[in-house]
Amino acid sequence: MAKQHAWAHSAHPRSPSYLFFSVVALSFLSLIALLIYKVDNFASQTKTIVGHNLEPTPWHIFPPKNFTDESRHSRAYKIIQCSYLTCRYAATVGGAQPSEGQEEERRGLVSSRTPPQCPNFFKFIYHDLEPWMTTRISVNHINEAKEHAAFRIVIVEGKLFVDLYYACVQSRLMFTLWGILQLIKKYPGMVPDVDIMFDCMDKPTIERARVENGSLPLPLFRYCTTEAHFDIPFPDWSFWGWPEVNVEAWDEQFKEIKKGSQAQTWLKKIPRAYWKGNPDVESPIRLALMQCNDSNLWGTEIIRQDWAEEAKTGYERSKLSDQCNYRRLFLKSPKQTWKLQVTGVLLGFHAFCSYKIYAEGYAWSVSLKYILSCGSLPLLISPQYEDFFTRALVPKLNYWPVSNIDLCRSIKFAVDWGNTNPSQAEAVGKRAQHLMESLSMDRVYDYMFHLISEYAKLQDFKPVPPSSAQQVCEESLLCFADDKQKEFLKKSAVTDGSSTPPCTLIKRPNPNFFTIWNDQKRKIIDNVKDMENRANAAIT
Repeated sequence: MAKQHAWAHSAHPRSPSYLFFSVVALSFLSLIALLIYKVDNFASQTKTIVGHNLEPTPWHIFPPKNFTDESRHSRAYKIIQCSYLTCRYAATVGGAQPSEGQEEERRGLVSSRTPPQCPNFFKFIYHDLEPWMTTRISVNHINEAKEHAAFRIVIVEGKLFVDLYYACVQSRLMFTLWGILQLIKKYPGMVPDVDIMFDCMDKPTIERARVENGSLPLPLFRYCTTEAHFDIPFPDWSFWGWPEVNVEAWDEQFKEIKKGSQAQTWLKKIPRAYWKGNPDVESPIRLALMQCNDSNLWGTEIIRQDWAEEAKTGYERSKLSDQCNYRRLFLKSPKQTWKLQVTGVLLGFHAFCSYKIYAEGYAWSVSLKYILSCGSLPLLISPQYEDFFTRALVPKLNYWPVSNIDLCRSIKFAVDWGNTNPSQAEAVGKRAQHLMESLSMDRVYDYMFHLISEYAKLQDFKPVPPSSAQQVCEESLLCFADDKQKEFLKKSAVTDGSSTPPCTLIKRPNPNFFTIWNDQKRKIIDNVKDMENRANAAIT
């Protein structure tokens, strides 16, 4: 029996190689599991331009983004790939770069061409940067501004880096960064190294009244400012498209709006003032405007926009180009209401209205540039906020000022004035449209270039990306973008470097220029108000 037992053991010996491979396999699987855990943990701490691992800005709360449409592991893989690998890979397979001689030749060709002079409102670049003209901007000022910023932009040797602090609503951050990348591509080797703190929400925060005598305000870029703030206005994201509401990139969108505006002559337009929007945005002006909805009494058509319903139909009934190109007009009903029918859908009559109302919302609104583009007489209700181009607006020249005091009567006066003076009203609307036509994307890029260049001159340090910053390139943005965002991004892309240099920036004007400019505009607005008061007194 002992022999048999020994024979049995010798017939089936435990193979050392079997044990070795088992240990190796187990170790390999453990290593893979550990690697997956580490990658997942790393990804869970990586902030991205679409909002992964970022909280909404505390000064303007909005619903946080969720990413439940993908698994945890696929999300981690995408974060790692798009954030850390895509730009490096793109740099290695980007094809042959122009030689130094070829680049020098291109620059020589560009510099030999005479650029146009920049529009007059570019002068306000000096106004916006005036607080730092003498003392300059230190890295400490930049770091202190972080408290008010959603992200930090650093450009070094033509490469874009971003340090993320808070999420931005919708795709604002993605399209803002895309715009800066297009600027770098349009003017290669010309955009200076720079360090910028940026907030992507609506309301300015650097108040003039809170800056103590002798102290410097914090430098902060955003989409708008006011006379009471130091925030530096920069072109907003929608110039490259707003996919969430089907708004095309600016050049394409303006062409569509202008084409629609030519569907009817001025005399065939309806002599009414039109506004459609969301009043539920903490806007006293819009709430007051809702009380003016009476075409007989005030000459208006005021419509509440239901964005939830619009989203269900893909915003088909809110196309900006349709503001000016509806084709069929119903006859006036006994109740003095007008309606339009387009492809069987009954809509408001704003397509043929002679007057378009602009009412600020929570703060500034991107809708202003589209209202100005339509060729109707723009009625602006006491705007408080201004973006980079609205400094070119002059009352009675390219818009009509409406007072927020006794609002409904002020709108009625504007409508009555336009109906009594149709040629003058049409001319104001056309000048507004011409202003927006002159604001091509070439000029938008030129404004960005000159603003960044003048700002960079004021920094007394060499910009260096912080260790937490990530490089951003076109490929990394497209990597994160969904299908619709990719479509909008690609359509707004600059195809090649410009063959002409940026427009020539006007020399810094006398500091009194800006005070005189604003005083002149206030006098015109006061004159219009006096006209209103006299007209109202004559009625009563």
